[in-house]
Amino acid sequence: MSKKTDNKVEDFEKALQELEQLVEQLEKGDLSLDESLQRFERGVGLARTCQEALKAAEQRVQMLSERSPDAPLRDMDPDPGNE
Repeated sequence: MSKKTDNKVEDFEKALQELEQLVEQLEKGDLSLDESLQRFERGVGLARTCQEALKAAEQRVQMLSERSPDAPLRDMDPDPGNE
């Protein structure tokens, strides 16, 4: 893996870890309304960051899996039995 890819993986893992911590804090119910809203807002941003990273990774896997470099991207089938 390149350093750029390593950084993206590390950033994704950090974002996911922080998101898990925020969820735990919110689930405890010990925060004020304002603190809860701030953490929720941060969590939404982290969730979007993770979604974008996963989408980029999926596209990269699809491109690497295609036989032809000019082949269009297609959705991955979540049920491998449908092939």
